[in-house]
Amino acid sequence: MNDLPESIREKLEAPYTLTLDQLAFYQKNQFIKLKEVFDTETIHFFNEVISTQVNQMNHEQTALEERSTYGKAFLQLFNLWRENELVKELVFSKRMGKIAADLMRVDGVRLYHDQALFKEGGGGITPWHADQYYWPLSSDKTVTVWIPLQATPLEMGPLEFSAGSHAIVEGRELEIGDESEEIIQKTLRVTDFQHVIEAFDIGEISFHSGWIFHRAGANVTNDMRKVMTVIYMDKDMVLKKPDNKNQENDWNTWCPGAKIGEVIQTPLNELIYSN
Repeated sequence: MNDLPESIREKLEAPYTLTLDQLAFYQKNQFIKLKEVFDTETIHFFNEVISTQVNQMNHEQTALEERSTYGKAFLQLFNLWRENELVKELVFSKRMGKIAADLMRVDGVRLYHDQALFKEGGGGITPWHADQYYWPLSSDKTVTVWIPLQATPLEMGPLEFSAGSHAIVEGRELEIGDESEEIIQKTLRVTDFQHVIEAFDIGEISFHSGWIFHRAGANVTNDMRKVMTVIYMDKDMVLKKPDNKNQENDWNTWCPGAKIGEVIQTPLNELIYSN
């Protein structure tokens, strides 16, 4: 499979118009699930392409039961766009880039990085966390696009959100793991933020901001839960001084050569969409 069908190329480029209600929902809750962003043909195509690429890149040999909570959560492969031109077509989709820009209310977006998150049959939970703990980015104008490569019922462990929890500061200092699951869960239990747990239809994808707390349940089926994610940021995002070792690692890995206090525009952070 070496060529992108023209019908799919058109779908990756065609605008997806958000309603005023959808824009308002995102501003309030800092996440949104959108149906029919892509059609079945597109999802099936990239399921095959990304699955093949993940199989080539995955070197995990440790048995599932012997891994840490984080290791049991998913197989995690990064920046597939640099390894596969077809995956790059999805990651650089102007359709997704425009949605991200509209939700964040910015003029354009750059790529931060992509990652495949494949939760094996029998795989464990993804603990509560906020993505931006890991990112040396100076504002909250970030969005993670979560793209299931199949319909994802509750039994497979779809993404869950604590709506509006970006307002909570406690827990932002926690990396993903057993501690974040325990502490953030306790914090959220005494708040009024709605815990949203819903299946994903095929072609339905979600967008969430960097400080929203989210998790995923275990995959209690025998099938792999295949998800591709793309992280976009404001095209004018400035690199900040890292707050922790993870942010320092992200600086060196995802935006090498960027300078503190300047806009991040390295060869790895290409412009995806601009108004």
